[in-house]
Amino acid sequence: MRSRTLTLLAATVSTGLVLTACGANSSNSGGTGSSSASSSAQAGGGANGKVGVILPETATSARWEAFDKPMLTAALTAQGFEVDVQNAQGDNQKFSTLADGFISSGVKVLVIAPGDPAVGAAVEAKAKTAGIPVIDYDRPSLGGSADYYVSFDNEKVGQLQGQAMADALKSKAGAGVVQIEGAPTDNNATLFTKGQDSVLEPLFSAGTLKRIQKQPINDWDNQLGGTTFEQIFTANGGKVDGVVAANDGLAGAVITILKKNGLNGKVPVTGQDATADGLMAVMRGDQYMTVFKPIKEEAEATAKLAAALAKGDTAGADAIATGKLHDPKNNRDIKSVLLNPTTILEKDVKTVVTQGYVKAAEICGGDLAAKCTSLGIS
Repeated sequence: MRSRTLTLLAATVSTGLVLTACGANSSNSGGTGSSSASSSAQAGGGANGKVGVILPETATSARWEAFDKPMLTAALTAQGFEVDVQNAQGDNQKFSTLADGFISSGVKVLVIAPGDPAVGAAVEAKAKTAGIPVIDYDRPSLGGSADYYVSFDNEKVGQLQGQAMADALKSKAGAGVVQIEGAPTDNNATLFTKGQDSVLEPLFSAGTLKRIQKQPINDWDNQLGGTTFEQIFTANGGKVDGVVAANDGLAGAVITILKKNGLNGKVPVTGQDATADGLMAVMRGDQYMTVFKPIKEEAEATAKLAAALAKGDTAGADAIATGKLHDPKNNRDIKSVLLNPTTILEKDVKTVVTQGYVKAAEICGGDLAAKCTSLGIS
């Protein structure tokens, strides 16, 4: 695994509930999967004991139920664990209660994707007292004490989005760009923005592109994202040349507004997560790109780490987590697995299907049947 040091930027305090993660490409997405908080592959006492997993929500993010839940369950089961996957449904108190239950039951390893870094840090303190190792999954708990962190190179995600926008507008000097960002409380969203700006700021400074406005969206709320974009669009006289949307859910909300104004397909929009809705928007030409993050690799790395930790094999775990992430809140480096994301343009959609993350039947119906055929998707 490629070593890389990323510096965690301090999260900005915002009002309302804290973040959701990268989400479904729908302006009012309700997510996918069961509305129940529980899911499990209860193997009846695996060789490595029980591992508890807490995912953050389902309201705005398709990935947690569609990808992470089944892939974590399969990967952890394959490593000899009894697996219990729960979802906090965006409720911090529920997250804490679920964690308390796992800790009191004596799980061998606790895997958490915290909705609120402070809540995650509090959970980790309790787990540490109980002697239970914790893996931060997909996003870190700032100021926490997790033993390991598994995610993607999130600054690179933003760089891919920024470069895609630069490419899409390269023939339109002075094009106006809006940035619709994720939750200001989400350190991953901060890193996405940092990556975008590493590409776009020099272009803004040179006048090659013009920033109309950059706006974070509390809770990754798709509806709020759409409303916010519409306000920016209206205030700018109905003019926009490109929109850097931080994920497919926000992209979908932006596209809804562009459709109302007859501009869908004319204004490039970025995304992230390679959701079914996002891929369909890319094939329709409404969305310029999305970012594919191979969650199966994330789940498998987490499972291998958990297996090593359950056996007390720190050296084995360190051999897996060859990267590091700096947490400035407590000035420590977290041993990490940081995976590579990939840009998905229309020509690349087949990649996501052939790797099994989305089924052809999910994206190739109706008006997209001919497009899928032309792209070799079946």
